[in-house]
Amino acid sequence: MIRPGFAVAALLAALSAAAARAAPPPLIPREILFGNPERTLPRISPDGKRISWLAPDEKNVLQVWVRGETGDAKQVTHDPKRGIRAHLFAHDNRTLLYLQDHEGDENFHVFGVDLASGNVRDLTPFEGVRAEMVETSPVKPDELLIGLNLRDRQVMDVHRIDLTTGAVVLDTVNPGDVEHWTADPQLVIRAAVARLEDGSSEVRVREGAGAPWRVLKHVGPDDVVYPHSASGNQVVLETDQGRDTSALVQVDLASGAEKELARSPEVDVGEVLVDPRTKLIQAVSFEPARRRWQVLDPSIDADFKGLAKLAEGDFVVQSRDDADQKWLVVYTSDRTSLHWYVWDRAQKRGVLLFSSQPKLDHLELARMEPIELKARDGLLLHGYLTLPPGVKPQKLPLVLLVHGGPWGRDLWGYNSWAQWLANRGYAVVQINFRASAGYGKKFLNAGNKQWGRAMHTDLLDTLDWEVKKGLADPARVAVVGGSYGGYAALASVAFTPKTFACAVDIVGPSNLRTLMQSIPPYWKTVRRQFNLRMGNPDAPADAQLLHDASPLFKADQIVRPLLIGQGANDPRVNVRESEQIVEAIAKNGGSVTYVLYPDEGHGFRRPENSTDFNARAEKFLGGCLGGRVEPLVGERLPGSTAVVRVVGK
Repeated sequence: MIRPGFAVAALLAALSAAAARAAPPPLIPREILFGNPERTLPRISPDGKRISWLAPDEKNVLQVWVRGETGDAKQVTHDPKRGIRAHLFAHDNRTLLYLQDHEGDENFHVFGVDLASGNVRDLTPFEGVRAEMVETSPVKPDELLIGLNLRDRQVMDVHRIDLTTGAVVLDTVNPGDVEHWTADPQLVIRAAVARLEDGSSEVRVREGAGAPWRVLKHVGPDDVVYPHSASGNQVVLETDQGRDTSALVQVDLASGAEKELARSPEVDVGEVLVDPRTKLIQAVSFEPARRRWQVLDPSIDADFKGLAKLAEGDFVVQSRDDADQKWLVVYTSDRTSLHWYVWDRAQKRGVLLFSSQPKLDHLELARMEPIELKARDGLLLHGYLTLPPGVKPQKLPLVLLVHGGPWGRDLWGYNSWAQWLANRGYAVVQINFRASAGYGKKFLNAGNKQWGRAMHTDLLDTLDWEVKKGLADPARVAVVGGSYGGYAALASVAFTPKTFACAVDIVGPSNLRTLMQSIPPYWKTVRRQFNLRMGNPDAPADAQLLHDASPLFKADQIVRPLLIGQGANDPRVNVRESEQIVEAIAKNGGSVTYVLYPDEGHGFRRPENSTDFNARAEKFLGGCLGGRVEPLVGERLPGSTAVVRVVGK
């Protein structure tokens, strides 16, 4: 195996040689990078006769399109503004399901489209209530299980929906601490994960509908447990109890005996492929740098070997018919858009369905290479480096692109932000700092109560690594990110005011105490995890820690240029998180540009708004780092709802 350090060294040598004989590629238009895909997220119908996908309509709003056996595609949804982002076929083969909220409030409703008549029904027509998909099954094609906080806004009860009549019936009551439900192939809820007051978790199981619940497994606050499937007399859990990295474990419900199915000593469990008919685990991926699969079901071994050779990049099986003869498989690569293939299991042959953004596929994009480095306390950090093509990789302007969560991680593959910034001339580093998920329990828990502390110094250590390698100009470095990444941007210019040239914050919290106070009511159980990993605002010692880690209270130290973007309807990071730090900067005589989108939530979903903000960010970064800029014509992009406030110079 090639070590990441050698890969980077080889990349630098290749780029230096290429830069000596090449010029930077032409600017890639933002519309191509951030506009709607031409087609994406296809699904295959259970009978294998239809394929659906998302594509823009004549008003550039993403809709669901369905192609039948005749080969003609028909638009079956008519969302007026925000566009559809998630859909699937019901197993009755006559209903297409999709989710939609109102201008980013995340109170999603589940809608059903009758494919014969075109009629659309709101299957969860409850104002102020959030719907979450729980399960569908080919065994019960006319039913689906939905989580709703209808009875109590703080918890999700399971409801059963009859697709024929539209009836919504309470199926399983949440006792107040369950955060995840798992159903068996008969659509009977058989397992649940509860988050207890002290932050620990327990898996509860039952023999069938109406049977009493019992505790199968209890794990501590520092452990992770998650059920991937339940069927018959067994449940398959992902857990890191007694381990550092998580494993897939099969548990016998009668005896409690455990059998480890798969585990990597490097990283946690990644993607899990579950047979939709039997709920048996068929394959699991692990992703230290690139994705690799471990096949557990011999019946699909030949399929996975064929898929590994079918196309470039890393793949995931996204959709399959009920006969399990046709699979829709997506490939991601660092230098092309997503490519979707139809895999015929009988013939062991794949055919390209479409590329999501074919205009990108023949452009000169940048390579993304895995990297690793040590933090100041010796903790090994993993991430990805994207360098601008056609430019000598020495003393470049640098963008630290920080992921959200923070309990998520960056992955290898096509990333529109990394490609955009590299195309404009910036080196881009995406580091999985401590608290990032996927690298084991020790790494995850190393971030507990470290907002603004060790999580921040991991970014500083990454910058030092770049500078020592000669890649980055220390005078031209920006921090850019959304959600936690937005917090990291604020923290960078507030806590280390002279280190970075500028920062871009998108929906980032500025006061961790008010962030905790304003989280949605249905995050009741999630709040217990926040108390553990961020700090409990009701505990005096933690309250001081949260205060000290809040950029709001160091706003007087912000002297570098700052750009803030916010959605007015954000249910996770309330709009006041941005507005209160803008006011504090203004009060202290500082400068900041604040862009508010009245019809957005946690991030910008409408392409007119996301492209508009990125145009502003591009101009902003060009001014402080010196990168290339595609001009923004006019005050805002046509169709954008941006409201701009400029404070100071």
